[in-house]
Amino acid sequence: MPDLIEKTVPAVGSTEPKPEKPRSLGSDAWHDLRKRPIFIISAALIVLLIAFAIAPSLFTSVDPRAGDLRLHYLSKPNYLHFFQADWFGYDGQGRSIYARMIYGARASVVVGICVTAGVTVLGGLAGMIAGYYGGWVDAVISRVTDMFFGIPLLLGALVVLNAFTTRTVWSVVFALVALGWTQMTRVMRGSVITVKQADYVTAAKALGAGTVRIMFKHILPNAIAPVIVVATIALGGYIATEATLSFLGIGLQDPTISWGIDINSAQKVLRTAPFALFFPAGMLSITVLAFIMLGDAVRDALDPKLR
Repeated sequence: MPDLIEKTVPAVGSTEPKPEKPRSLGSDAWHDLRKRPIFIISAALIVLLIAFAIAPSLFTSVDPRAGDLRLHYLSKPNYLHFFQADWFGYDGQGRSIYARMIYGARASVVVGICVTAGVTVLGGLAGMIAGYYGGWVDAVISRVTDMFFGIPLLLGALVVLNAFTTRTVWSVVFALVALGWTQMTRVMRGSVITVKQADYVTAAKALGAGTVRIMFKHILPNAIAPVIVVATIALGGYIATEATLSFLGIGLQDPTISWGIDINSAQKVLRTAPFALFFPAGMLSITVLAFIMLGDAVRDALDPKLR
């Protein structure tokens, strides 16, 4: 009998394990992301790119616009001079390719982040309104979305940017946001239509909650996950679009430093100095790949069916 009491009664000072609190979708996704090598690699690359954009002088002290045709015209790379001006060689104007790679990250990152934020806000609001109200509101927004969706992003951006006499980062952002919001609208609309049928939304309406409160307090947090996935993947595409526009001579212009501008300049000396094309093109490819990998990892973490 004493043995039975000893087994059933917990000892004085002992603490029973507390039950774990249920994790939210965001915390559960973050717990899953930390275990994925793809997420760690892509996040590390993106952090490095953001560091290039914010403080390029920490990585090179060379002026990316300073050229010397007499000494540095198409000088070949010196791969033993790590982080120095001649590490990746010089371009057709005698400018350091390494320095221009570092400084070129700023334009790409700013365009990618600003365009993604713009299309997410604009398209997200339009899709949420269309999905929540339905009826004629949904019909009008959907038809306007279809009209803009029929315009190819690259071709439409070429037409819009031709209207600007001086093309800067912000003119490129405006052109891409004005034409790129349609995908986010469709994704948000479909997500909101699914979420608004949930019981907690019906309960909030029964309790007298206002429309704005229901949309931003109950529907948006539960409908935003697909939009985040699409926006993360699309960010790399916007960076590639900016580089393509700059390569065609319609996007960014000098003195702005862009990988697309450098690729355009390097095609003229491709046979004699292929390294002038290889390094900015490689940097652009790595950047786009990093954001696509990040988007894939976020998609897998936020979608329970893919786990």
